Amino acid sequence: MTEPGLGPGAGKAEWRTWARARLDELDLDRVSVGILAALRSWERMAPKTSVLFYDPLPNEPDVTALATEVRPWLVRVTADRAITVHPYDAPREEHRYGFSQPIAAAPTADAALLDVVLVPGLAFDRTGVRLGRGGGHYDRFLGALRGDALIVGVVPAALLVDELPREPHDLLMTHLVTENGVIEVNRMDPAPDLTAAARAWIAGDPDPATRTELADILMSGDVAALHDRVGETLRFGTAGIRGEVGAGSNRMNRATVIRATRGLADHLIAAGRAAGTVVVGFDGRLDSRRFAADTVGVLTAAGIPVRFFSNVTPTPLVAFTAKRFGASAAVVVTASHNPPRDNGYKVYDANGAQIVPPVDTEIARFIDRVGPAVRVARDEHALDGEGVIGPDAEDAYVEAVLAFRGPFVVPETLDIVYTPLHGVGGRPAMRLLAAAGHDRVTAVPEQFEPDGRFPTMAFPNPEEPGALDLAVSLAADTGADLVAANDPDADRLAVCVPDGNGWRRLTGNEIGVLLGDYVLERTAGEARLVVSSIVSTPMIGAVAAHHGARWEATLTGFKWICSAALDLEQQGLQFVYGFEEALGYTVGPVVRDKDGMSAAVWFADLASQAKAAGESLLDRLARLYVRDGLWVSEPRSVGRPGPDGLGEIASAMDRLRTATPDHLGGMAVTGVIDFRDDAGTRPRWLPASPLVAFDLAGGSRVLVRPSGTEPKLKIYSDVRSGVAAATEVPAVAAAARDVAAAAAADLVCFLGLGD
Repeated sequence: MTEPGLGPGAGKAEWRTWARARLDELDLDRVSVGILAALRSWERMAPKTSVLFYDPLPNEPDVTALATEVRPWLVRVTADRAITVHPYDAPREEHRYGFSQPIAAAPTADAALLDVVLVPGLAFDRTGVRLGRGGGHYDRFLGALRGDALIVGVVPAALLVDELPREPHDLLMTHLVTENGVIEVNRMDPAPDLTAAARAWIAGDPDPATRTELADILMSGDVAALHDRVGETLRFGTAGIRGEVGAGSNRMNRATVIRATRGLADHLIAAGRAAGTVVVGFDGRLDSRRFAADTVGVLTAAGIPVRFFSNVTPTPLVAFTAKRFGASAAVVVTASHNPPRDNGYKVYDANGAQIVPPVDTEIARFIDRVGPAVRVARDEHALDGEGVIGPDAEDAYVEAVLAFRGPFVVPETLDIVYTPLHGVGGRPAMRLLAAAGHDRVTAVPEQFEPDGRFPTMAFPNPEEPGALDLAVSLAADTGADLVAANDPDADRLAVCVPDGNGWRRLTGNEIGVLLGDYVLERTAGEARLVVSSIVSTPMIGAVAAHHGARWEATLTGFKWICSAALDLEQQGLQFVYGFEEALGYTVGPVVRDKDGMSAAVWFADLASQAKAAGESLLDRLARLYVRDGLWVSEPRSVGRPGPDGLGEIASAMDRLRTATPDHLGGMAVTGVIDFRDDAGTRPRWLPASPLVAFDLAGGSRVLVRPSGTEPKLKIYSDVRSGVAAATEVPAVAAAARDVAAAAAADLVCFLGLGD
């Protein structure tokens, strides 16, 4: 019922005035007796039920007599309006609003233990809206409870109305109790599925901070924000998991990590590998240590032996250590060069390389079977026990890198400026460089210490414009010969070299070709193997052929590069070098993943040798162009935002099943490979993939594929030209770039994606 004079336009202040007047008219002692009887007869009340009570104000029903019949708790409201849970019998003090509450020194408890919460209010409506006293902070506390906790509004029947005004922060009750009984609320929620998903996530989240974060979003009424958090779930794939840190199933958080680790543990148990050691490491991002602790704790509780780094560690060192120990698996908590808001969970297999299909899908299936994270057993003190990996791990890594490098005396001293971009590579990389004879290395001081906030850059990716500005400025001031940079987990290498009066950042393909040629120059044997990703420059194939080495191309990602290397080593080949154009390189079999630190040593050796020979690295690159052909690589992305974007991209790719262009950029199309088909005829490192390759006259090519994360089509144009002398390189390269751009534009038009 709605009182006369309080129509739909009445605000909360008017309703509060009405409610207080109505409460003054009631016999609250009689009402309290009736409400107590209703609660006692409710089947959800039992001696083992944890119930949160309230200390009643004079105009609130008193149900405290029930406290002796259940497991009772009480809250304390701090000066900053935070709410904590304490035993009901804790010593009390009077709050300034007149009710009693536990003292500040009373023991606290996790709100997740509460089964039923009794909530007073001035009035309630039949949809579960509560008319509070105006603070709003109690709703925030209620929202952070377990998803299956029952929230019971305690109200005299005379104060139960048809409709009250509701604000975004008002949390709906699950039940109401009056002297007439307990009723379940038929809540009319604008996004019931999302609400259920959010409350289920809150129920399973062991972290009070992220429970509260998601509760705030739930109470805000922002359906779009709620969908972003729980409308989807971060999926485990060949790169593990990576995403933005925050609350909900579509974020990286402790619950996500705990469930992923339990899934990994179950996979190892099912595969009969639970007796083997799992190595765990983490980078310097803000949540990485906590996520690593949960990883170690879950594995330990599952009975799986764990060895772990107790401090931040470069990803290549973790991968090397896993291989050195013969581990059954390894986990690195890292988001590599992603934005500061992200984190990730990267998994290595027993072969020391990143997992590949079908292992990723097997682990994902086990993760899907894991229940709420709060119920997953974990050792809370696992990092305090045995299993810490000592400094001998880094010693062994340095020794292995230098052993494959072989005897080498640096021919010319280099002045190097180095930056780890606030990541974890600083000290290990400089130690490795010094051990290799490169001891005149100056670090960028503002970026040397690990700092997950990345204060000097918005995007800690060395490929991004501006990321290396501090390093280049320092190099210019000190007259350095070379700038080297690792990304935040030290598995990538970026390089800048002097170019006339300034500095030039080399592309990933330029570094890849220079380094590959140098590694092949320094190694010997007809069985040498070079592997690169298919979107990297084909010039590496010409370089390998010049040195009599075999070249193989794989799908994008070092997981495939190392899988190919491992398979082909079984056939007697010797893997000496792998690279991908996104600044990923590895030299030799030391680390079965990209390694920016050892790559820095080899590139410094190359720069030193070039300096001793009186040539610049750009001179050497021009010499390779003359010898092996000049390749220009021009990537292009075509975005299609909006709700129809992904459909447009898919339709464009589907068109290539029935029609292909005859010419691109003025060059005839001489062959087409659709990697979606005939996977059985290719090696396992080239499985079915949404990728189409066009071979062009003269040895050029164009590749096209949809982005895996955005509504974009990615096009890679690689144009080959011949040059007779180094002096021709600038002009020929400029002309080739125009042709590459024209080839990409022609393909965009053919696919119907032009402006």
